[in-house]
Amino acid sequence: MRHRHLKVRLVKSEWLRYLLLGTGVFSLAAGVVGLFLPLVPTVPFLLVAVICFSRSSERFHTWLVEHRHLGPMLKEYLAHGSIPLRAKCLAIAAIWISFPVTAFVVVDAVWLRVLLLSIAACVTLYLIVMPTTPHPTKVPESDRD
Repeated sequence: MRHRHLKVRLVKSEWLRYLLLGTGVFSLAAGVVGLFLPLVPTVPFLLVAVICFSRSSERFHTWLVEHRHLGPMLKEYLAHGSIPLRAKCLAIAAIWISFPVTAFVVVDAVWLRVLLLSIAACVTLYLIVMPTTPHPTKVPESDRD
């Protein structure tokens, strides 16, 4: 299934296709790691992966865009530059669970604690300011005719 905002145009060079495919796989792996580690960004790596796959492999591109968990966020971000409210809330919750734990349990240096909490605050502010995907309005069954 192709999406208007995610056109697949494969490169003609075979070695460039393999290079893009490898970069896409690496970016996808880094994005998945970013789901679990605080300082590793997820969305930028997934965007690099989907762009690389759109030029190297229609199969991998379709798989990533149609992925049950990652696909909806990628589609919305690429189409409208927004992310769903649930993704924002989960990201902010993960940040404020993992960063303070890291800052106060793992790190001893005060300057590093301040840096970690500052990064958490900046990323939270970025997520709050970023546009939120609007919920589609549900039409009552009596008005569907």
